[in-house]
Amino acid sequence: MSQAASPRGTFQQIADALKKQIDEDRQVVELPPVSGLMERYAVSRGVVLRAFQVLRGSGDAEPVPGGRWRVIRPGDEVDRRPLEERIAAVITDDRLEVGAPFPSASALATRFGVSRPTVTKALDKLEAAGVLVSGGQGKVRTVRAVPNREERS
Repeated sequence: MSQAASPRGTFQQIADALKKQIDEDRQVVELPPVSGLMERYAVSRGVVLRAFQVLRGSGDAEPVPGGRWRVIRPGDEVDRRPLEERIAAVITDDRLEVGAPFPSASALATRFGVSRPTVTKALDKLEAAGVLVSGGQGKVRTVRAVPNREERS
């Protein structure tokens, strides 16, 4: 968008371009960052966020922690539970016993598609809840308690 373009409706044009990209490329799972779209279309942050809201309203995208936006496709199953609940489910999914080593923050970040610091925060919550025990800096976390279904829901 050029600076001479009318700001009225610019957000809709950006939303339409993003929708077209989502429809044409099934590999797109996340919308481009706000800063990249601001630069590409020479618009303000507010205009880009308004375009994202249009996509949210049409059911094509949703916000995720960290200021990112995820593409929603019809028929796709997305686990919307908090990250600490999904990480706690690793214990039962992987059939880990009390005292068993727990996967590293890096491995969990890759598994869940989030950053390592985000995983570390979730792991800290699980430690505070008594589900995991930390061995300290550089040590392996271990399972302290196996959550039952009632605790996870």
